[in-house]
Amino acid sequence: MSIAKKNIEIINICKSQDGLGESPIWCEEEQSLYWSNHVLANLNDRNVTTHEKPSIKRFNTMTNTLSTWDMPEQVGSFGFREQGGLIAGVNSGFCTIDLENGVVDLIVDPEKELINNRFNDGKVDRRGRFWCGSMDTTVSTESAHIYLLDQNLTSHMVAPNYSFVVSNGIAFSPDDQNMYFADTFRKMIYVFNFDLEEGRIFNQREFFSTSEFPGFPDGATVDSDGYYWIALTQGGKILRISATGKLDRVIDMPIPTPTCVTFGGDNYETLYVTSQKAFLSQEVLQKYPETGDVFAINGLGVKGMPEPKFLG
Repeated sequence: MSIAKKNIEIINICKSQDGLGESPIWCEEEQSLYWSNHVLANLNDRNVTTHEKPSIKRFNTMTNTLSTWDMPEQVGSFGFREQGGLIAGVNSGFCTIDLENGVVDLIVDPEKELINNRFNDGKVDRRGRFWCGSMDTTVSTESAHIYLLDQNLTSHMVAPNYSFVVSNGIAFSPDDQNMYFADTFRKMIYVFNFDLEEGRIFNQREFFSTSEFPGFPDGATVDSDGYYWIALTQGGKILRISATGKLDRVIDMPIPTPTCVTFGGDNYETLYVTSQKAFLSQEVLQKYPETGDVFAINGLGVKGMPEPKFLG
């Protein structure tokens, strides 16, 4: 294992102060980073009402400008569509989002009978399908599953015999042989065999346990060498794990709650990190005032890959 190189540089690029920043995606055409903000109140402030709304945000790294689009409900994850706009997993299921015109169109809610569930982490595969896991918002019941939204806008549950509390960490290996999945409250990252042509996963097995680290596994990505990168929220670290499940690198963040990572920037050599300030005490927020901002990590010596676009 190698601890983070001394020459890496961690920069706060956007003081977005997100309640819960998630699902960062790099847009090469715009030289911009997109992500979602859930805007959740602290558990210690149950009587506090926020006037903010859930949103999609964009930070242009060329002009250093931040744009925000209010959303009618929480956006757990999203991807770009080939025809423009976004595909997303939200509180009420799968939907398309047209940021330019402010239109959100619901496609289907596979868990409409589970009133405490919403969609959370998701990724588009290299055949243009959207994979998304759900979560129990009471974080108490293993009622969540992984779903696939195909290009024809039909959806179905995958790995139906596997349930959990919170989905996270979905990512596909560069050779499209494996899909990774982080089971947050089990503090376990699993790997499935992935059939790209048929759009199915099978042979679930343990890949890496984060139990020796504080915090919980959250959002993830892979680099071009096949290593898996994952944020440990409430643990203040980013881990790099080899394709064989060996810990390769640990990066200590200047905040306790990194939430998700993605590669972007020139040649996809920058690792972008979202974070959250929700659920933290005022004491912690005062100690770490940058919590909730977006960071860029340079000098890692690796590069990522563009995220595929949804073809539906």
